[in-house]
Amino acid sequence: MPTPPETNNPPSIALKHVWKKFEAQPVLRDISIEVEPNETLALIGESGCGKSVTMKLMMSLLEPNRGEVFWSGRPVKSRSDAELRRERLQFGYLFQGAALFDSLTVYENVAFALKQNTRMPEERIREIVYERLKEVGLRESICSRKPAELSGGMKKRVGLARALALSPDVMLYDEPTTGLDPIMSDVINELILQTRARRPVTSIVVTHDMRTVEKVADRVIMFYPLARLRDDEPQIVFSGTYEEALASTDPRVTTFVRGQAGERIQELALSM
Repeated sequence: MPTPPETNNPPSIALKHVWKKFEAQPVLRDISIEVEPNETLALIGESGCGKSVTMKLMMSLLEPNRGEVFWSGRPVKSRSDAELRRERLQFGYLFQGAALFDSLTVYENVAFALKQNTRMPEERIREIVYERLKEVGLRESICSRKPAELSGGMKKRVGLARALALSPDVMLYDEPTTGLDPIMSDVINELILQTRARRPVTSIVVTHDMRTVEKVADRVIMFYPLARLRDDEPQIVFSGTYEEALASTDPRVTTFVRGQAGERIQELALSM
């Protein structure tokens, strides 16, 4: 497991007493998280417990109902629209399904952010596209293909190349190995590690894959569904290393990280 370098800088991202609901449905309750520079943080927990919503709040794709989000020690809401647009370019986002533009070629997908947000000449853009594809283990010959011609693993790698095009300071990975076989899942895990080795980057990984957590995460935070918590119970039930999660005495943590059903079978039966 990698170890993040020590730093005296403020957290790259911080959520302070954040609440989020959609209409009458609460998703997050009083969440506080700090992500240190160059740290790789994994967010785990059952489906629907708020992990992906948390990541979208971190990137300011969503706004909290209460609480504040900070980038490098400064509240996001204190930024002007122009500042927000500019600073959001420092974030790379690998979506769960890669979210490639179906009508564009691989080259056009990877080049998209460069063309939209810079004045680089086409020659330099081409160099960067080829560099990023090489970094994720893909050849230049793939550039003319459309997403429909790619396997699931190739789509993920193209999505990662696109997310890395602008050399972001922060990388967010939403279920990066979902739908992939074990070998390709490990390829993605290795690419996450290589991305961090090549350049200083803060990473947040939302995942159900404990192999990914074990391999890439410096720290793990586990969320628990609000529907199964009392009003006075915190939604974050664990924060620590992967090894500490395995050794936890909280059955909610150990059953999840070990992939054991525990009492959930009875709970699910009662909810039907």
